[in-house]
Amino acid sequence: MSAVAPLVHHWTRTEYEHMVEAGVFAPGARIELLDGEIIAMSPQEPQHVTATQLVAEALRERLPAGYLVRVQAPIALDDRSEPEPDICVVRGKDRDYARSHPCAALLVIEVSDSSLEQDRTVKARAYARNGIPEYWVVNVKERVIEVYTKPRAGGYGQVQVLREQDDIAAESIAGVRMAVADVLS
Repeated sequence: MSAVAPLVHHWTRTEYEHMVEAGVFAPGARIELLDGEIIAMSPQEPQHVTATQLVAEALRERLPAGYLVRVQAPIALDDRSEPEPDICVVRGKDRDYARSHPCAALLVIEVSDSSLEQDRTVKARAYARNGIPEYWVVNVKERVIEVYTKPRAGGYGQVQVLREQDDIAAESIAGVRMAVADVLS
C-alpha cells in the first residue's frame, strides 16, 4: 500500500475575501490568511490585550500627522496573505481605507505569547517579502521587544532584542521613541 500525500488547497487573497464577504466564517471569527493558508488565531490573554493597547497608545501619542495606527485590522500584503497584525502603522487617515485594506505599512507589530514561533518565522517572512521596512515582536513572556529590519527575500537581515531598560525607536518613522518598559504589561 502506498501512502498518498493529502491535497492542500492554498487560497488566494481574493478567494479569502470572497469567503469573508459571503459569511463562510462565523461572525467575529479570529482568522487570517498567511501564505495561502487560513489560520485560526489564538484567543487573546489579558496580558496580550494590555500590551497591544499600551503600544498602540504610545504610538498614537508620538506619531506625526499623516500616520494612522490600525489595531487588529487586515493588511492586504500579496496574493497569498492578508494577516491581521496586532498593530500596524500606515500613511493616511481612516477614510483612506474605507474601500480596501492598506497594502503597505511602515511598521507592523505583533504582540506575542502563544504565537511566538509563528510570529518569528511565517509572519516575519511574509512581512519581509512584502517590503515592510520594520517589524516588532513584543514578546510578553520574555518581556522583550524583537526589532526586525532590513527586509529581504527570505526574511529580515537584522534582528535586535531590546530589554525593559532599553528605549525603542522606530527606524521607519522619525521621532517615534519610547521606553520598552512603558509598553510591556
